[in-house]
Order: sequence, then structure tokens, then C-alpha cells
Amino acid sequence: MKTFSKLPGSEPMREVSCAVCGEGKSHPYWKSDGFGYVKCSSCGLIYQNPQPLQNALSMRYDDEYFSYEINNEKPFFSLMKLGLKDIGFDEIEAQLLGEKSFLDIGCATGMLIADMKKRGWRVRGVEICRPAAEYGVRERGVDIFIGTFEEANFGGNSFDVIHASHLIEHLTDPAGFLDEVMRTLKPGGWFIVATPNVSGFQAHLFQERWRSVIADHTYLFSKATLSRLLRNRGFQIEQVKTWGGLAVGAGPSWVKRIVDPLAKKTGLGDVMILRCRKPGIL
Repeated sequence: MKTFSKLPGSEPMREVSCAVCGEGKSHPYWKSDGFGYVKCSSCGLIYQNPQPLQNALSMRYDDEYFSYEINNEKPFFSLMKLGLKDIGFDEIEAQLLGEKSFLDIGCATGMLIADMKKRGWRVRGVEICRPAAEYGVRERGVDIFIGTFEEANFGGNSFDVIHASHLIEHLTDPAGFLDEVMRTLKPGGWFIVATPNVSGFQAHLFQERWRSVIADHTYLFSKATLSRLLRNRGFQIEQVKTWGGLAVGAGPSWVKRIVDPLAKKTGLGDVMILRCRKPGIL
């Protein structure tokens, strides 16, 4: 089953070059309903081309999207917690003394930052879906900026940890986004990013039928392309982990029990999470 997405309508579009290496040459890769992906001829990045403008893309995150988020917030929260544990978040927390600051970009209904607040962190969130953000503010008492991360314009060197789960694949300017993350992180601070892994087992198996091939995903990163983009923007990569060998319902449960740990062990999981650091000393 594909991830929730809105099919593109008559949105303004633009041609783009590769966000990783800047190469303009690419070749058609996957085609789906109303949109298609190309593959960079130089570095192998897979991305939609042409792409909708960011303002048009932002309009897709409406009440229908909020319903999807609120109906799935508990399993999403559980997966985020598992991902953070897997990437060594407890080690980060143990290193930080005094007040600790945590920013969650694409925080949805604020479940993660509410949990971090209980753990003693100073938290902020950013969410483009207004109904989801308003729910988080109203029901969880957390501070969420409604809009894009760039619009929030946080002060420089503001956060010890910035987290973005299943966000970077939705953006139209991932390089610019990472530059803003770098500006906003404290020297020595951590950036934790999770996103679908196009170099994983499921993507190779299902190709254009892969559940992450959706209109809302403008970029599909592999471990190699995302790592290169992060290094290009000045980040030091400390850890890379993957998980998820076979989606629920994609095969017999006994096959999933075998494939899931194997995909994780070999780095071919369906989702990847990277722990990165801004150079400097906290």
C-alpha cells in the first residue's frame, strides 16, 4: 500500500537540476499518475522533474492530511522513538549538560516534542499543516510554528538537536533546507534525519510500485546521495541505520519475519536514519 498522498492538479511546475551535484543531465526513471522521476546522470539522485513550486506543494497539507496524521500518530510516534534509539539518541542526551534544546521539523501533531518536553528538553516544533499544528498547540501545550522551517527564521546557533522525520523527501530545495539547519544548530549540535531509502530492498523489488513513489515525494534519496548532500552542506555523518524489509501486507508474515532483520543487518531497509553533526564544540 502506498503512503498517503495528494495527486497533483493544475499546479505551477518548474524544471530543476540535481540538488546534490548540480548536474542538469538526467534520464527518465519512474513514471506514475501525473508525475515522474528522473535519475541524475552524474550522481544517481532520483527526483521529480518538473516539480511543483513550494507554495503549490504546501497547499496539499490540509484537513485531509491532518486526518491521516491524527489517525496514525501513535504508530508514527513509536517508529520515531525506535529510530532515535537505534541511532544513539540516548548517547546524545547523556552528553548534554544543563538545558537541552530540541527542534522537530515536520512535527505533525506534536507527539514527539511533547514527549521530549516531559524528559526535560526545551522544545519547539515546525509544521506546515495548520490543523495538525493547531491540534498540537491546543491539546499538548507545545510551541509549534505554523509554516515552513525557513519562514520560522529561528536564531542562529539555537538548538542542540534538530530532528526531521519523513520531511526532506517532500521539499523542493533540500540543499537550502540543510543550509538553514546548519545555521540554526549550535556548533557541535546534532541533526537527525529519517527518510525513505531508495537503495533499499523494497524499492528494488517494487520499482515504481514502491510505496514511497508518490506525488508528494519530490526527492527519493539513497544512502549515498543523501550522505553526499549532507557532506556538501558541511555536516559530519556519525551513523547511518536502516530498517523495514517488507511492508505489512506485501507478503506472508513468515517472509516478513525473515526479511526485516536481514534488511536491517545489510543496510537495505526501507527507511534510513542518519545522525549528523555540525562541526564545532558545544
